[in-house]
Amino acid sequence: MRSPSLLKAEIEERLRRYLSRDKNGLRHEVLRLFVRMRSLTVREIYDYVKERFNVTYHSLASMVGTIASRIGILRVRKSVNNTTSVYELKEEYRDLLVRALKAG
Repeated sequence: MRSPSLLKAEIEERLRRYLSRDKNGLRHEVLRLFVRMRSLTVREIYDYVKERFNVTYHSLASMVGTIASRIGILRVRKSVNNTTSVYELKEEYRDLLVRALKAG
């Protein structure tokens, strides 16, 4: 089992690689939203970014799912009515995310 410091270093590296492939700024913007709001649905993110970026709802949902599952900085919970997934930034990765966004 990995130590917490090794896990954080691995997540930081995944995050850096993910942000380095951001061609139009969308990835940075979505992650900035999580720093500010901490808890969002895909619909809320889509409503915020649709005016500034050419993105579909489904591609944005895929992006958020990737951030949650592959990078590991988001937790997913179902809303009260169990129909909508709410994505929350894990508090232990907030500072790491802020540093990565400033660096990239």
